[in-house]
Amino acid sequence: MTDVSPDIALIRARLLDWYDRHARSLAWRVPPGTRQRPDPYRIWLSEVMLQQTTTSHATPYFQTFTSRWPTVSDLAAAQDAEVMAAWAGLGYYARARNLLACARAVAGEHGGVFPDTEAGLSALPGVGAYTAAAVAAIAFGRPANVVDGNVERVMARLFAVETPVPQARPELRRLAGLFINDQRPGDWAQALMDLGATVCRPKSPLCDLCPIADPCAGRASGDPERYPVKTKKTDRPQRKGVAWVLFDDQGRVAVETRPDKGLLGGMLGLPTSDWTTGEPLTPPPIDADWRDVGSVEHVFTHFSLTLTVMTARGEARAGWRWMPFEAARAALPTVFAKALDRATVESDLFL
Repeated sequence: MTDVSPDIALIRARLLDWYDRHARSLAWRVPPGTRQRPDPYRIWLSEVMLQQTTTSHATPYFQTFTSRWPTVSDLAAAQDAEVMAAWAGLGYYARARNLLACARAVAGEHGGVFPDTEAGLSALPGVGAYTAAAVAAIAFGRPANVVDGNVERVMARLFAVETPVPQARPELRRLAGLFINDQRPGDWAQALMDLGATVCRPKSPLCDLCPIADPCAGRASGDPERYPVKTKKTDRPQRKGVAWVLFDDQGRVAVETRPDKGLLGGMLGLPTSDWTTGEPLTPPPIDADWRDVGSVEHVFTHFSLTLTVMTARGEARAGWRWMPFEAARAALPTVFAKALDRATVESDLFL
């Protein structure tokens, strides 16, 4: 890290002024300068959805959820299967289970009102340190240190932090904490996020448009894109599996509910083998004239999957149920929707 000691007050003033003029218009956000109070439910829901996905991808899901379940109590009363189906495509399905657990805790133990402190929010099921800080700052105006990937990148460049991520994260969090005070904490958190998302981008940062370019040590180095310094990524493991797509005489597809624990837990799925690093050895789940119609590829966070798709026509076994194709495709996670598409395109068993 360089010996630069930036003027904290000046940076805050410049960035907040920039945010007042350039804040993104987001479905869950209250624009700066308005008297409208943020809805804690909408802030919490958006923060959960935005983990591991982009704003553009999360927005239609947010709009669907808030249309179907406009309050946290409405969400708490929803059926698990309905919420899981609406979540399909956002990934990390354990978050959908935690979403329901948190909503039910707020509705049942707090009268449908979110706690207004970072500590109180952290005590809710499935609410981690980042989400608690974000909701506390944005929804309740608490001076919390909200540090996501965008904020880490801004701090790494502003101070030219040489320690590679993830080892640098405690230092980046400490640096972000230098800017926290009681003045507009929610706007400050969102201003940093907006700066990282639109100007201090991972690639090709727009330094000429940055309101805090002058004190930025990364820019002064001549290579701001170098920061945050990253360790070399290891290759993502490759796994293999088999998906069995069973049709009936009406063209419906057999689906099952996956176990609550594990990847895609509690979601609807196609019958499948274990996903292993070697060749899958799991036998077909029922006796039928199974046909190999090719494979699909899917990338999870921690591994890549090649899923061989087998199709047949027959009778569903206990624990499975028939669903019309369109309803099944809408409810299935992306990996299984890919397999279903492969089966319907390549197999003449689908009517």
